[in-house]
Amino acid sequence: MNEFGFDNMDALLPLRDVVFKTLRQAILTGELKPGERLMEIKLANKLGVSRTPIREAIRQLELDGLVIMVPRKGAQVAHITEKSMSDVMEVRLALDELTASLACARISDEDKEMLVKACHDFEDAVGSADLRKIASADVEFHDIILKAANNLRLSQIVNNLAEQLYRYRFEYIKDSTRCSCLIAEHRMITDAILKGDSELAVNAIHVHIKNQENSILRTIRKEKQE
Repeated sequence: MNEFGFDNMDALLPLRDVVFKTLRQAILTGELKPGERLMEIKLANKLGVSRTPIREAIRQLELDGLVIMVPRKGAQVAHITEKSMSDVMEVRLALDELTASLACARISDEDKEMLVKACHDFEDAVGSADLRKIASADVEFHDIILKAANNLRLSQIVNNLAEQLYRYRFEYIKDSTRCSCLIAEHRMITDAILKGDSELAVNAIHVHIKNQENSILRTIRKEKQE
């Protein structure tokens, strides 16, 4: 089992919430891999807790679709299916296109500077080859566009989808052949928004999301064949 543990910022949370958050993060980042068994005793010993919060966390993870219960085997990390991925990416595409369109009309000078910096920071993160840094920089880039859209309800909807999307984000950034494309796509999105060209920005977002969907789809199908 890979290395993961509690975050210092979790100290004030109830223990069951800390365990849930820790296991969920390990699944979303791929530290706990699809199909990997979640054995209560081993997890309890690793995290230094009793089996009760482990059991409660696994139950919640199952409700969230991140864990499945397999007869005679127990809890396992759920595989990413084509249908679940397609559903999430379909919603993301619609929301991101709307976000980009609004950002073109509403972005402030301050947000323009932040967007340019985020675009450069993403390139630096890709150069580091650190998946966590790349994912974090990708989140920051899209969060700035969302901020620039200046729509509270839209922000709430996008943020509700964020945790589900995080797992898929790790899937496509793991594809090293896509890194140069991601940089180019971010530049295209940035340039379009800075110009205030809504049509160009929406088209750039569409290409960006569809390329991600196709990349994840190839990964899913490859794993099925192994």
